[in-house]
Amino acid sequence: MDNKMEFAERLRAAMVQAGMEPRPGVLLQVFNSHYWGRSVTFQAVSRWLKGEAIPAQDKLLVLASLLGIEPEVLRFGPQARQALNERRERWETGVSYLERETFDAFLQLPPEQRRLIREVILTFHQVHAAGQSAGGAERSAPRAGK
Repeated sequence: MDNKMEFAERLRAAMVQAGMEPRPGVLLQVFNSHYWGRSVTFQAVSRWLKGEAIPAQDKLLVLASLLGIEPEVLRFGPQARQALNERRERWETGVSYLERETFDAFLQLPPEQRRLIREVILTFHQVHAAGQSAGGAERSAPRAGK
């Protein structure tokens, strides 16, 4: 199944969950009464529900708000929420204060210096990954703050 059809299924299910009949006319009226931009057409809403189109991000945010669902879950499914939670958990538990302080300092650098530091880090990562795959486990030097 393609992304548009999967989105349409999630949209229809969210409408039912919100107590709406999953019909274009119903969604059109509710959507246009809450959307601050140019009104959408019956055909556009119909295409969303048939799996022929996915709305733009600004419209997706309004839809999600109206239906009481997270925008990323409406657009990409529940696995998107799980992936975000896993990344957040990894960031919260796997990164020390010193590493966060380093990231903050990095983000305050001018773009050209950030690009240079990024290239250095990625080069170190590539060398490390190549060493891991070629020679097995390498000994790593102890890190400060651990």
